[in-house]
Amino acid sequence: MDTTKIGPLTVRSLGPSGGDGPAILLCHGFGAPGDDLVGLAHAIDVGGDRGPGVRWFFPEAPLALDWGGGRAWWPIDLARRQQLQLRGQADQLRTETPPGLAAAREALEGVLAALERDHGVRRSRLILGGFSQGAMLATEVALASEQPFAGLAILSGTLLCADRWAAAAAARGASIHALVCHGRRDPLLRFADAELLRGLLEQAGAEVEWVPHGGQHEIPAVVLERLGAFARRRFDAVAAPPIA
Repeated sequence: MDTTKIGPLTVRSLGPSGGDGPAILLCHGFGAPGDDLVGLAHAIDVGGDRGPGVRWFFPEAPLALDWGGGRAWWPIDLARRQQLQLRGQADQLRTETPPGLAAAREALEGVLAALERDHGVRRSRLILGGFSQGAMLATEVALASEQPFAGLAILSGTLLCADRWAAAAAARGASIHALVCHGRRDPLLRFADAELLRGLLEQAGAEVEWVPHGGQHEIPAVVLERLGAFARRRFDAVAAPPIA
């Protein structure tokens, strides 16, 4: 594993050091260390002979938290979230744009620009995704990108800034291929909100693979299997020659 600065962020990477082959970039969740998802590179089957040729990138969120040694893409007011839930007003959260989301998006886009410029990564052959807060950031970046990614992997994410995301999806939905996974017993991010995000993408014309599971806020084996199959399918699709 190589750990280096790519653009504005520290990024851990595995796989070939060069070339322009397929790649996967995953953003960790709120409160996790920067290397939290690195093990997925060994746990996900991206396909036989292709596996050793896939490059993996794991950017580290820019904000250090005061507790537990974890990091964050943007701050979360946990007390406010709890108050809204107790008042039955949690629906308000999905209409809001979190303070700090714009800065996080700028940082991740800086990483993507550096990967394209210096590392031969092409968005058309890159699956962008993440877990929890990292999934929200990946969704934000993918919906804003004029050039589509090979795929978008939303692992235990949720719906944010609903009106803006809906408008962005409507403009680019037909070019989006997404895997959306969520636990029915997730105590942190509501399953119903993940269903709404799925519906928003489907209504915009995106191709969505929906993976509900019986777990909580986690990445269970079924998600690893489906993410591997999703990656294999998308990499095969973008490698195929265009139909004349």
